Amino acid sequence: MIKTILVGFGFSANTFHLPFLNTVDSFEVVGVVSTRPSEVHAKLPEANVYETLEEALQADASLFIITTPSYLHKEMVASCLRAGKDVLVEKPAFLTTAEGYELIKLEAETGQIVNVYQNRRFDGDFLTIKSLLDSNAIGDWKVMESRFDRFRPNVRDRWRENAGPGSGILFDLGSHLIDQTLVLFGKPDRIQADVMTQREGGQSDDGFHVTLYYGNKRVYLRSNPFIAGETPRFELHGTNGSFVKYGLDPQEEALKDGELETDILETGILSVEDVETIQVEKGSYLTYYHQLAESYQTRRPIVSLKDAALTTQIIELARQSSETGVVITVD
Repeated sequence: MIKTILVGFGFSANTFHLPFLNTVDSFEVVGVVSTRPSEVHAKLPEANVYETLEEALQADASLFIITTPSYLHKEMVASCLRAGKDVLVEKPAFLTTAEGYELIKLEAETGQIVNVYQNRRFDGDFLTIKSLLDSNAIGDWKVMESRFDRFRPNVRDRWRENAGPGSGILFDLGSHLIDQTLVLFGKPDRIQADVMTQREGGQSDDGFHVTLYYGNKRVYLRSNPFIAGETPRFELHGTNGSFVKYGLDPQEEALKDGELETDILETGILSVEDVETIQVEKGSYLTYYHQLAESYQTRRPIVSLKDAALTTQIIELARQSSETGVVITVD
């Protein structure tokens, strides 16, 4: 049994972590770091509640799950490692590559392990794209477009949208799209980006268009808050044909409704010789948590700090490209 402490008890902790922690037998939530004990005890009546991480680190728990705002992640991960604790941290795990390299070194020195919560590696549409590439179903791929569009034209008062370190949509959604791309294709040769703030009163970036160069192949990553109609979530085009998938993976909405899994079957359009509608693979964030339990036994992370460092490097270069208006080589 992996004795676990949740650091933070907001939307992320309650939606993306607690349901799985309560389901997978390998985990036992023994405590929560929160300033709202009544909310914690309403869901976890037996859990200890700690006002600070420092207090919680004295407890008999081996895994700490960090769900706080991203600008707090690096120091919290470092504190856990120094205390001899393993960590699962929300993305982004840190805000600069320099912070990432510091944590990678500390992880090696302490012998602990850190997993980064890139749950969208377990989206059904992403798994379908990966399968199509592995099977060479569309031939030699040439273009992939990955979009996470929403209609949110009004700014909300929350840390992700306010000014400050770690805020903005490139860190929030861009981390997912970049990580998925790196899993599929590895490090790109060059990058060009337009990172924008378009909403009235916007204090942080709310849209981006990032182009990743892989030789003569291209990956386009996009997000915009003014898209009211449905746009493709993924497009994959190659020498033998194309695959197009609309709509977001339904798991997040199911979790918001208190359901661990969903019976919704998604489809995509595969155009190879004939045009056919194919079923998208079933995603499973639950699988992530089963693999997480194995990870802390094998001492091999699912999504490592090195993975996160490359994602952060791409984010840094995207901002640099957007500010300078030039295509940047990825070292």
